[in-house]
Amino acid sequence: MDTSGEEILVEVGARYRLEGAVERVVFHNEESGYTVLEMTTDQELMTVVGEFPDIAVGETLVVTGICSSHPKYGTQLKAESYERLLPATASAIAAYLSSGVIKGVGPVIARKLVDAFGDDTLLVIEKTPQRLSEVPGISQGKAQQIAQEYQRLFGIRTVMLFLAHYNIPASYAIRTWKRFGPQAQEAITQNPYLLCEEEIGVDFQKVDLIAMENGLPTDSYDRIFAGLVHILRHNMNNNGHACLPTHKLAEVCQRLLEVEKEPIEQALREASELEGTLVWMERRSGESFVYLPECFEAERYISNKLLLMEQTQREELENGQLLLDHLETEQGIQYARLQRKAILTALTEPVMVLTGGPGTGKTTTIYAIIQLLRERGEKVALAAPTGRAAKRMSDLTGVEAKTIHRLLEVDYGSSAGNIRFKRNAQNPLPYHTIIIDECSMVDELLFDSLLRAMRHTCRLILVGDQDQLPAVGAGNVLGDLIDSGRVAVVHLDEIFRQAAQSLIVTNAHAIVSGEYPRLDIRNNDFFFLRDSSSAKILNTTADLCARRLPASYQFSPMWDIQVLCPTRVGAVGTAELNRVLQEALNPPSPGKKEFTMGTSVLREGDKVMQIRNNYDILWERPNGEDGMGIFNGDIGVIEMINKPSSSMLIRFDDRTAEYSFDMAKELELAYAITVHKSQGNEYDAVILPLMEGRSRMYYRSLLYTAVTRAKKLLIIVGSERAVYQMVDNHKKTRRYTNLVYFLGGGQ
Repeated sequence: MDTSGEEILVEVGARYRLEGAVERVVFHNEESGYTVLEMTTDQELMTVVGEFPDIAVGETLVVTGICSSHPKYGTQLKAESYERLLPATASAIAAYLSSGVIKGVGPVIARKLVDAFGDDTLLVIEKTPQRLSEVPGISQGKAQQIAQEYQRLFGIRTVMLFLAHYNIPASYAIRTWKRFGPQAQEAITQNPYLLCEEEIGVDFQKVDLIAMENGLPTDSYDRIFAGLVHILRHNMNNNGHACLPTHKLAEVCQRLLEVEKEPIEQALREASELEGTLVWMERRSGESFVYLPECFEAERYISNKLLLMEQTQREELENGQLLLDHLETEQGIQYARLQRKAILTALTEPVMVLTGGPGTGKTTTIYAIIQLLRERGEKVALAAPTGRAAKRMSDLTGVEAKTIHRLLEVDYGSSAGNIRFKRNAQNPLPYHTIIIDECSMVDELLFDSLLRAMRHTCRLILVGDQDQLPAVGAGNVLGDLIDSGRVAVVHLDEIFRQAAQSLIVTNAHAIVSGEYPRLDIRNNDFFFLRDSSSAKILNTTADLCARRLPASYQFSPMWDIQVLCPTRVGAVGTAELNRVLQEALNPPSPGKKEFTMGTSVLREGDKVMQIRNNYDILWERPNGEDGMGIFNGDIGVIEMINKPSSSMLIRFDDRTAEYSFDMAKELELAYAITVHKSQGNEYDAVILPLMEGRSRMYYRSLLYTAVTRAKKLLIIVGSERAVYQMVDNHKKTRRYTNLVYFLGGGQ
C-alpha cells in the first residue's frame, strides 16, 4: 500500500502490500488463528483480518491481501499472507523483545540478551540457543524455553509456505503447527497423510495427490490407515454409520486405494493394536466391527450411563391419578389413556421415550409433564436439535426451549472437527429433568455429550417419532433405545378428533401403516397434482411457489413454502429445482449483484442453506449482541454481495453473518432441499415433486418424513405410481451401530 503521499486512497477490491506495526488486537480465536487487528503505517490506522497465530501488539508485519469494505467496520485488508519483520539493530531488538512477544522474555532479560549479543541476538536465539545460558540469570532450561518459543513464532510461517505450494489454506498450517509443533514440516513431509487427521482436516483425496507426487508407496501403512479412517469418517458423516463390519470396510478400502487385500488386513490389525487409532470390536456371535475411537467411546458411555440411570431408585408417586384429575380440571382438558400413562411414567421413571405420529398429542402430554414437575419444585429444561424445532417447542408449550448446543454451551474456542461444550461431567447441567424433542434427529456424539453433562440423578425424557428418518449424524439413538428394551417407552397411537380432520395427519398415518394415501380429495390440506414429465413437474412446482400459493393462501415464497426432494440429483432433484426456482423467484436484474460458485450462481436475495457446522463464523444481532457459529441446516437470505471485497452478508433469522466467496462452498441454494435436510423443521406449505422411475431414495419413511414436515398444506406433484412405490418400499435405513448390543439387547 502506497504510504508516500499525504492522503491514502484505498481502492476496494485491489491487492495491497501493507507494512506496519500491530497497534491493537481487536479479536483473536486461539484455536483457528482468526484475528482482527489494527496496524499503523506512516499515514493511517488500518483494520486487518485474517489468520494470525500468536500475534502480539508492537510486532512489525508485512501483510499482503485484498482491500474490502465492511458495512459496519469500514475499510479492511483481508490478509492472504504475511511475514514478521525482525528488527535489525540492538536497540530495536531490545524494544521488540521487551514487548513480551516471546513468552518468558521481559524487559530485564531482553536488555541482558542484547548487551551480550548486540545486533546478533535474534540470530543466536534461532541458530545457537545454547549460548543464551552464557548470560547471567539464564539457565540451560530457560535458554531452551526461549528458543522453543521463538521457533513456535516463526515456524508456522514455514509450514504455511510449504502447504501453500499445494494450494492448502493458511488455517490448515495453523492446525498442523498446533498438532506437531517445530517438527510439523518434517512430520508431514515424511507422512503427508497426517494432514487428514481430524484436528487438521485436509481432504484425503488432496493429500493422496501430494503423497503420490512425493513418491510414497501406494501400499504403505500410512496410506492404507488414512484410507480406512477416511472411509469410516465418510460413512459416519454421510451415511450415519457409527461403525462398519470389518469385511465391508476392507472391501471398500481395496476399491478406493486399488491395493491388495492382504496389506489392508495387516493395517487393520496394526491399527487396532495402537491405542487411539481404530477400535476393532468382536461380538459374541463372531461378527466384528471397526470404529473410529470417538464413536466407540460414545456408544460405550451412552450404554453405561443409561444403565446407571436405570439402576437409580424409581419414584413412588402417591395419588398420581388424583394429580392428573386435578390437572385436567385446571386445564379444561381430558387426557387419553396412553397420555395418562406417559405422564405418570415420566414422573416415576429415570428415562422415558415418548413416541407417536402427528396428531397423537405428544405436545399436550409434554406440557402436562412440565406442569406437574414444576408443581413439585423441579427445575426443567427443554431442548431440541435445531433452532426451528426449539422455537416451535417454545411456541406450543409456552416454556423456553433451547437448542441442545446452546443448552450444553458450545465452547466457541474449539475447532469444528473437535467440538467441546462448557457443560460436561465436571460442570454438569443444573436441572432435575431434561426433555429433548425431535429426538430422532439426535446422533450418538451429541447424545453422548448430553449424557456427560447430566447428573446421573437427572430425569431424561426423549420425545420423537420413530417412523421418521434417523439422524443425519452417526447412529440411530431413538430407534436403538426403543429396540433395546432397557428404557420405558410409551407410544401414542390415538389420533385426536381435531387432528383427524387433517388429511396431512390421516395420510401420514396411512403411509406409516403401509396403506396408500388418499390422492383424490380436493377440499382439504393434502393435494395431488398429476404431471407426467420432468419439465411439467418443474414448471408446476415453480408456478405453485411463485404465483398460485402466494395468491391463494398469502404464503411467502421465501419463508412459508418449502420444496422437498428425495434426492439432490436427477431431473427433479434439488440441483435442478433450485436452478428453476431461482429463475422464478429471484431472477437476475441490473440491481442485484451475483457471483458464480462452481456450477451455481449466488445472487442477492437468494435463499441459501449452510451445509456443515462452522463454529468460526462471526454473527451479529440487530441489538448489538454477537457470537460465533452457523450450523448445518441453518437457512438464510443473501442480503448483500460485495464483489470488490469478495464477500457477502447473509441474514439467518435474526443474525447476520459475513461470508467470503471462499466460504460459499459451505452454502447451497435452499429453494428446494432434501427431505433429510428438512428434519426437525416444519413449514406452512410443503411441495413434494415425485417423478416416476426407479430410485433408491423412494421408500416409506422418507415419504412419511416429508409429509409430516407440512403444517397447513402439502402438495405432491408428479406420479401416483411413485407415491405407491414409496409406500410399498418399507426398507429400513440400516445403520451400523452396536448400542442395542451394549445395552444388553443383542447378540
